[in-house]
Amino acid sequence: MQNAHILTLSCPDRAGIVHAVSGFLFERHGNIEEASQYNDPVTGLFFMRVQFAGVADIEALRRDWHTLAERFGMRWSLHAAHAPMPTVLLVSKEGHCLNDLLFRCKSGLLSIDVRAIISNHRDFYQLAASYNVPFHHVPVTAATKAQAEAKQLDIIRSEGAELVVLARYMQILSNEMCEQLSGKAINIHHSFLPSFKGAKPYHQAHERGVKLIGATAHYVTADLDEGPIIEQDVARADHSLAVEDLTALGKDTESQVLARAVKWHCEHRVLLNGHKTVVFR
Repeated sequence: MQNAHILTLSCPDRAGIVHAVSGFLFERHGNIEEASQYNDPVTGLFFMRVQFAGVADIEALRRDWHTLAERFGMRWSLHAAHAPMPTVLLVSKEGHCLNDLLFRCKSGLLSIDVRAIISNHRDFYQLAASYNVPFHHVPVTAATKAQAEAKQLDIIRSEGAELVVLARYMQILSNEMCEQLSGKAINIHHSFLPSFKGAKPYHQAHERGVKLIGATAHYVTADLDEGPIIEQDVARADHSLAVEDLTALGKDTESQVLARAVKWHCEHRVLLNGHKTVVFR
């Protein structure tokens, strides 16, 4: 139904929350199409996602909801279910995640509206043009980092982006930029056991003969690669794989993990729970 909306909320757990939410929607002729909930026994917090349709006056519902939300101490958001999320993609010189996201978006597999691509290199301006997406080349050096980030934020704001995806953007964001993008920026990186940092991680992994490689998608925070995790996956490897095979396998895993994280975020299925996430798949 085209008038479907998604309500997400979190609050201290107590009796009667589900009854209050469902009753509130019923009184306004809302038909619940999907509902998920979770009570975290460690934090004592309750999380809920409800997709509903049939409410004629959403703005009136939004105004009335404030009273109920205050009674339960809720943090909440309300979104149209079928509205693509305005998104800006950042990339450097590896384009596998960028290409995958653009294709999924074009194919209707991701509910995002890619407003712009920002890169510190020119490599993918033709790819951007093939999808009719504006491409912004913003070089970054140690001396120009502050100015470059200011320009990037200007583009993100001017495009009305609600989501920023670091699709293999190989620059460390400043603490100030991380704060500006808190809760709406997703990053992807490889995850090996053991971990290999620095240049050529797949070469390092090959030298150590790893048997599992993987990828982690997480929200961006000032703590490098330590933000709340949204999705992870692994692929098996063995002695027969060359560095090129291992790299290709890793790139496929990264693309799939990032796509799932973006999909769940833009469908409002991810709720922050301190340093963790609750994901209603």
